[in-house]
Amino acid sequence: MTEQGFLSRCDQLLERIEDALDGAGVDADSMRSGHLLEIEFDDGAKIIVNGQAPLREIWLADRSGGYHFRDVDGRWCDTRSGEGLAQVLSRCVSAHCAAPVTLVLDD
Repeated sequence: MTEQGFLSRCDQLLERIEDALDGAGVDADSMRSGHLLEIEFDDGAKIIVNGQAPLREIWLADRSGGYHFRDVDGRWCDTRSGEGLAQVLSRCVSAHCAAPVTLVLDD
């Protein structure tokens, strides 16, 4: 994947994340700056999702830890566990909302 292709895909992914949060009724504020999405919850906790173009990875930072996702056959998979981005992000958001949240990203 070229860098431009990665950046385009990253932009689309960040938009899908924002749409999925809205669609799930998650009470959080989101702010985008370039290829970085910051999701802030009422308790001040934040989840940061950003694209790392040189590595062609999507990084997610949360209180529970840091995660790196690489494209595996068109799906963003954690480099350590193999979990999909939607699954990890859903788990992190659920912890901050104190309720189960399932985000569908079609990643």
